[in-house]
Amino acid sequence: MREYIGHESQVYGVEEVRLVGGKGDGMRLLQVRNGSGLEFTLSLDRAADLSRLSLGGVNFGYFAPCGYVSPTYYDREGNGFLKSFTAGFLTTCGLTSVGSPCEDGGERLPLHGTVSHIPAEQVCHWLNDGVIYIRAVIRDASLFGHGLLLEREYTVPLFGDRVTLVDKVTNIGHGELPLQMLYHCNVGYPLLCEDTVLTIPSLEITPRNDHAATGIANCLRMEKPQRGYEEMCYYHRMEGEARVTVYNPVIKKGFGMTFDTAELPYFTEWKMMGAGDYVLGVEPGNTLPDGRDVMRARGLLETLRVGESKTHRLTFDFMEE
Repeated sequence: MREYIGHESQVYGVEEVRLVGGKGDGMRLLQVRNGSGLEFTLSLDRAADLSRLSLGGVNFGYFAPCGYVSPTYYDREGNGFLKSFTAGFLTTCGLTSVGSPCEDGGERLPLHGTVSHIPAEQVCHWLNDGVIYIRAVIRDASLFGHGLLLEREYTVPLFGDRVTLVDKVTNIGHGELPLQMLYHCNVGYPLLCEDTVLTIPSLEITPRNDHAATGIANCLRMEKPQRGYEEMCYYHRMEGEARVTVYNPVIKKGFGMTFDTAELPYFTEWKMMGAGDYVLGVEPGNTLPDGRDVMRARGLLETLRVGESKTHRLTFDFMEE
C-alpha cells in the first residue's frame, strides 16, 4: 500500500483538534480513522469518552441538545449533570457513584458521578503491528477525599470494524473505597429508528418501576419518536460472556457489544423514544443506576481495597452489508 500513498492520513490516522467557541471552547478531541471506514472521536477533556462514532459515514451514537460542553460548566448539584451530558456513543459514569442523586456515607452524590467531567492526562497513541493504540489516564482524586486512577486503553485495527476498550481502575488512596462504573452507550439516529432490532440474551428482565412494567412486553421493540414520552428502564440479567447487538435492517448496519458478566454483572436498557430525546441506552456496569445508597443497603456495593485494581473490557464489533 505504501507505493500508492504520500501520507498515511490518506487511509487512516489519529489527529488531535480543539474546539473553538461556545461551551466546548478549548476542548481537546482525538479524531481516529481506520482504513475500513470506521471513524470515532475521543473527548479527551471528558475522561477520553467516545463521543462520535460512524461507519461508512453513517452515525451510530446520540448527541444530546447541549452538544459538547467543557468540564468548566459542570453542575454537580442534583440532576445538573444533564446540562452537560453530551451522551455521545459512550459516556463513563462513576467512579465512586452511579445513578440517582443521593446521600451516602456522609456524601452528597450527584447524578451518575463525576468522572465524565475529568480531563484525561498522559494521552498518547501509536501504531504497532497493524493496530492503533490510544492510552489515557484519568485521575479521580482529591485532598481529604478518595483517590482512584483510571488507566484507559482503546485499540482499533487498521483494517477491521472493531474497537476494544480496556479500563483498569486502581485505588491510590489510603482507605477502602466504593467502586461504581456504568458504561452509558447511547444509540441514535439513523442507526436507531422504529425498525432497529435490539437483541439481549437475557435470562431475566426486571422493569425499574411501575411505568416501565407497563411496556415490558415490548421492551426490545423500538418505536417512532413521540412527544411527551416517559423513559423506560429495564434491568437484564445475563451470564458468562454476553453479546448485545443493535442492528438496523433498513440501512444494514449495526454493532455488537461484548463483555464479561463476571466483571460487569448488571445491564441496563434505557429506552427513550421522545421526539428529539430519541435514544437507546445499552449499559453494562458493576452496578444498577438506582443510587449508591440503594446498592449499599442491598449489600451489592463493590469496593476496592488500598492498592487493589479492577479491570473491565468492552469490545464493539461493527456490522455492515
